[in-house]
Amino acid sequence: MSSEAGRLAAAGTKVAESRSARLFGRNTVASFFAFGIDIALLWTLVEFAGLTYLPAAAFAFLFAMSVHYILSRIWVFKQSQRGLATGYLYFLINAGIGLVVTLGVFWALINILDVQYLIARVIASIIAGLLVFFLNAVFNFKAI
Repeated sequence: MSSEAGRLAAAGTKVAESRSARLFGRNTVASFFAFGIDIALLWTLVEFAGLTYLPAAAFAFLFAMSVHYILSRIWVFKQSQRGLATGYLYFLINAGIGLVVTLGVFWALINILDVQYLIARVIASIIAGLLVFFLNAVFNFKAI
C-alpha cells in the first residue's frame, strides 16, 4: 500500500506542478501584454504629456494592472471562486505592493545606478511581476 500511496502522491505533485506551470505561463503572456500597455503609456505620459517619470509610472502601472486583472479573470485564473469586486480589491492590494516595489526599484536604478528610465522600468517590472504573480496565485485566486 505504501508504494501505491507514494505513486499517488507523486502523480498529485506532477499535476500540481503542471497546473502551476500552466498558470505561470498564461500569467506571463498576460503580463507581457499588460506591460506593453504600461510601457507605452509611461512613454506617452513622459514624452508627450510632460509628466515626470514617477507619477507617470504610477498611473501607467495602475492602468495596466486593471487590464491584467481582466485577463487574469477570463484566462489565467478562470476557475476562481472569488467574486469579481472582491477579487479586484485583492488584485489592487497586490498591485499596490507591486507598485511600491516597482517604484522603489525604478527610482533606485535611475537615481543610484543612472539607468535610462525605460530600461529601469523593465528591470523593476520583472522583479515586481514575479512577486505579484505569487501574491495573486496564492492569496487572491488560491490557485497554487
